[in-house]
Amino acid sequence: MRTSPHAAPSVRRAGPLALLLATVLALVGLLVARPTPAAADSTDSFVTRCGIRFCLDGKEYYFAGANAYDMFTFGAGSGDTETQYMDKARIDTHFARMAADGVDVARVWMFSHESWHGFEEREGEFNEQQYAAFDYIIESAKAHGLRLIPVFENYWEAYGGIDTRLRWEGLSGGHPARAAFFDKNRCPGCFTSYKNSVSYALNRTNHYSGVKYKDEPTIFAWELMNEPRYEGQSAAENVDGTTLRAWVDEMGAFVKSIDPNHLLGAGIEGHGTKYGFGGDSGNPFVHIHKSPYIDFTSAHPYPTEHWADLSIEETKDLVRAWIRDSHEVVGKPFFMGEFNVHNVDRALWWREIYTAFEEAGGDGSAFWWYQDRNIDGKFGVSQGAPELAVFRAHSDRMAAKSGLPGSTPSPTPTDPTTPPTPGPTDPTTPPTTPAPAGCAVTYTLSDWGTSFNASVTVRNTGGTPVEGWKLAFAFPGDQRITQMWNAVPVQDGRNVTAGNPSGYNVTIAPGASVNFGFNGTSTAGTNGAPTAFTLNGKACATA
Repeated sequence: MRTSPHAAPSVRRAGPLALLLATVLALVGLLVARPTPAAADSTDSFVTRCGIRFCLDGKEYYFAGANAYDMFTFGAGSGDTETQYMDKARIDTHFARMAADGVDVARVWMFSHESWHGFEEREGEFNEQQYAAFDYIIESAKAHGLRLIPVFENYWEAYGGIDTRLRWEGLSGGHPARAAFFDKNRCPGCFTSYKNSVSYALNRTNHYSGVKYKDEPTIFAWELMNEPRYEGQSAAENVDGTTLRAWVDEMGAFVKSIDPNHLLGAGIEGHGTKYGFGGDSGNPFVHIHKSPYIDFTSAHPYPTEHWADLSIEETKDLVRAWIRDSHEVVGKPFFMGEFNVHNVDRALWWREIYTAFEEAGGDGSAFWWYQDRNIDGKFGVSQGAPELAVFRAHSDRMAAKSGLPGSTPSPTPTDPTTPPTPGPTDPTTPPTTPAPAGCAVTYTLSDWGTSFNASVTVRNTGGTPVEGWKLAFAFPGDQRITQMWNAVPVQDGRNVTAGNPSGYNVTIAPGASVNFGFNGTSTAGTNGAPTAFTLNGKACATA
């Protein structure tokens, strides 16, 4: 979101009354129901990417989430760390509130350069009290069965953002001058300060659990920045996004070198003239998300803003277009990381948007934003709001698609391009039939040196269906498959055969395709895409 409410000046520097209030609230917190340890059982595994899907414990995972960006400000921001600086009762209560309304994942901000609740007020000086408060946010989320998507930095001016990092280097900020942050020739120090702060966060040890952030499965994913863009520098850059993509690649590689456990997103808005939303702003949806270090796409639709002015139908078309490009062009899951409407029937709009999102096969959502008190009259959503009934129904349907216990799926139309949720893998060898007249294979590789991820799409370009299929190929180097989804693997040295699982994706209709993916280990420098594929013994074209 571009702008966000700040704490009122009267509470930015806590006086005696504020400290007294914080102490009272801390004591009251003893009477608030504490999270039960049993709730943590659902957050003991890392979420991974399985081709165009998120996966959890080897199964496709879909989620319904919310933004709760301001949780890092819960507390006086001064005084004793455990009883005043942070407000544990308020944090616990808000997570309990979100859990009761069906929130699976909370997108939260983990940045501020301000003197009040600042993570890094001065370059390279990290506020132990503020990180201690974020330690508790992680622990409370875990106890309430939620996962988190922390955001490392802000493009916009709220809480200092990259304008502060530019100022540290003697440069001016403001939009669009702050684009210099992404240009190493103009601001090499910006690259260094950003990496230092990210490294500090990833390597931090939670003082409650003793677990480093990079090893904490309660973290669903990280986002590099809230709504980065490289806008207004040239007409070509606005469309191509060359500079921002280079920054995303460098920072993505840096994050993955420290933390290979977690997924990583870019945090972009999905603007572009091709989508009829927001115009070209140096952050093209497809090109940025094709970075091998980015695990999922993101977009932030605000259709009723004056600069967007979209109808419900236009908004649904926009969401479908993003999901289609995410799955079919980029080959990754889609996360609708922010969205909301105002001055309309919000419940009606949410119902229509969520329905379109689910029908198109969207993977995760997070509305903007779940507030714990009446702060934002435009986009704030408070407990008891009528639109939350719509959200709970959406959450139930996403849980049902994930096959979670106690979920009751509601019938929704199925997008024919979206493969159904797989059942248990059956190791039985699938039957083979003659190959079609033609087939084409797209192999997308994400290489991290000693580990890798691949997504494979097999398209039937012939005129007859394939009933049962096996795709064979050979690795170019020393790669070993550790996990495969939506197909059954057999590996002999470099040679691999992937066959359809039992019960789904058995048939490839003419013009249709199937997708499977896998994780593996490799020897650094030997990775690469296979050069030849055969489907049921017949050669395929590579796309």
